[in-house]
Amino acid sequence: MLHLTLRQLKVFEAVARHLSYSRAARELHLTQPAVSMQIKLLEENLGLPLFEQLGKKIFLTEAGREMYRYSKTIAEQLAEAESVFAELKGMERGNLKISVASTANYFATQLLASFRQTHPRVTVNLDVTNREALLGQLEHNQIDLAVMGQPPDGHDLIAESFMENPLVVIAAPDNPLAGQKHIPVSRLADETLIVREAGSGTRSASERFFQTHQIAPRTGLVMNTNEAIKQAVQAGMGLAVVSLHTVSLELETKRLALLDVEFFPIQRYWFVVHRKNKRLSATAQAFKQFLLDEGKAAVTG
Repeated sequence: MLHLTLRQLKVFEAVARHLSYSRAARELHLTQPAVSMQIKLLEENLGLPLFEQLGKKIFLTEAGREMYRYSKTIAEQLAEAESVFAELKGMERGNLKISVASTANYFATQLLASFRQTHPRVTVNLDVTNREALLGQLEHNQIDLAVMGQPPDGHDLIAESFMENPLVVIAAPDNPLAGQKHIPVSRLADETLIVREAGSGTRSASERFFQTHQIAPRTGLVMNTNEAIKQAVQAGMGLAVVSLHTVSLELETKRLALLDVEFFPIQRYWFVVHRKNKRLSATAQAFKQFLLDEGKAAVTG
């Protein structure tokens, strides 16, 4: 008979997911020796090694792979049970774990503020991250909902659009193109673009657009934040394709210029996303419905 503790399973799941004792320790706010001790106790209870070390890296053994599959299932069932019991108590004191793509952070706080006006006792845990990390959080069932651009196929997700996300071309106010009307899209082939990192939804959408129109602008800089891109464009280092939601303040104060380019804006959408098999708590369901019903008005109103 196995004598396992939930603490041991939680620690094991984190180590197996990261394949790192140190990263698991940071995530769980434990010391690395404490993590190692929990794994050692679990292996002693099972009578089998769960990890093997080759050089400086650790890998799951066959027993480890089996335990990882069970530990994920148990963690998901416990999270579901927690949601069910919270729902039975009512959602006045519910918890909401939500992650948003970094571009969506420009309006996420407005959405949450509007939601909490009618649900003031809900505790919100908000994480702002990049697209790759956000998809990982969904895959590992670490969050209730995500707000992001169109998620890729094949991730077993439910995604529903709630607001437009137009992509526009921006330039420094003194750029020769600023103020011109009906700029041919082919003109961008002569320009240098500042882009987000590979995997970014905005970058992927703009690359598809340029391929469709058979244009290949030069890539001058690759940056992993919208703020860095805006600063670089403002300094005259190139143009950028960004979400209109990220530059409203700079356009209003004329620190950046919106270019009137043919076929722009590229029309995309914001989606509220969760795992297909996830049983949403009453709080998460209420926030999802709020986005679908009132998301656009909460940002623009």
